Amino acid sequence: MTHILQLDASARPGRAGTHEHGSHSRNLTHRFVERWQLQHPEDTVTYRDVGGTPPSFIDQRWIQAAFTPAQQQEPWMADTLAESDRLIDELIAADILVIGAPLYNFGMPAALKAWVDQVVRMDRTVSYDPSTPEDPFTPLLADRPRHAVILSSRGGAGFDPHGEMAHMNHLEPALSTVLEFIGITNIHSVAIENQEEGGDALAASVVAAEQRVDALVARLQGTSQAAPKPELA
Repeated sequence: MTHILQLDASARPGRAGTHEHGSHSRNLTHRFVERWQLQHPEDTVTYRDVGGTPPSFIDQRWIQAAFTPAQQQEPWMADTLAESDRLIDELIAADILVIGAPLYNFGMPAALKAWVDQVVRMDRTVSYDPSTPEDPFTPLLADRPRHAVILSSRGGAGFDPHGEMAHMNHLEPALSTVLEFIGITNIHSVAIENQEEGGDALAASVVAAEQRVDALVARLQGTSQAAPKPELA
């Protein structure tokens, strides 16, 4: 059975086409999950709306607690890291991470960056060994194959790799760097463009993105069915 963690990071609470000023990235994440569960209703989903309820920004107390060895931690540190632990536990449990993220000012929304800062944590999702300076970091989520699906929306066009605006896209590249750092290396992305232009250009981009999402669902479901299931001890 596959477990999906769905994150929506748009500041817009509704879905495009259904709600006034709705979010295109939310439309894509819901489409992915709905198409997935249409074929596999037994598969489970954890939903977290980081755009509507942003995670806390890390602060000095968080940093102090996160970098204090477990055997030396003071009682208050567990409370400080409780939110981080919940978010990390959700991520560890997921086989597929689905992220809906609009491109805000060439990067990810602040709410999504807050989530990233909460889940990239020493000895929970990555470890560090200074005795091997040539390769000191070990990703702890490489224990089994996981997939990440980044579903984005953009005001302009040409932000895909090799596009004329690709050098200004710091959303998918930044997320890919973070996810690979903690061990999630199977990364897929689909984007809607031309929101500012609107009209036929936007409509065509929406249709193309929806078709790509449907194809990606079918491909990943085929991969998950072909993969050997771990035996229970």
